[in-house]
Amino acid sequence: MDITILLPFIVLIGAMFLMTRSAKNKQRQMMSMRDQLQPGSGVRTVGGMYATVKEVHEDTLLLEVAPGVHAIYAKNSIGAVLDDAEYNRIVHGAPEFDDEEITAPDDASSLTESADGDDTADEDDRREASDKIDLDKKDAADDAPDGDADAADAADEDEKKKNGGSAAK
Repeated sequence: MDITILLPFIVLIGAMFLMTRSAKNKQRQMMSMRDQLQPGSGVRTVGGMYATVKEVHEDTLLLEVAPGVHAIYAKNSIGAVLDDAEYNRIVHGAPEFDDEEITAPDDASSLTESADGDDTADEDDRREASDKIDLDKKDAADDAPDGDADAADAADEDEKKKNGGSAAK
């Protein structure tokens, strides 16, 4: 029998062996993590729920999912055991503090000054009303005085011409 015929089968068997070996290692690590659970640890279930371990039994755990709310879960349903800092950050929203010191200004004047020292509030006061653009849409009929009915009729005829002769706007 030729070795070239057996080579693909040998490679296939070797790949299967390596895949099952890594899966067994992961399973063994999860089992040891679940066996080391202690009351007071923060956990995340496979379903994504965060809880605190209250009691550990042989195959089950008593978890506190909210203050005063307890539930019994199988040990196999635990996806990860979290350290205290991570659990508090996720569940309670505790901020992560960096080593950098946070500084705040003593007064609000440094927040309103520009880089060259001019006050930005004075800039707003200096703007004139004529610089502002009027974005309101006005009809020619609205511009005509109340007593000038001919001008309003002429404006309506101009609108009809623009709209292709229809009275609808």
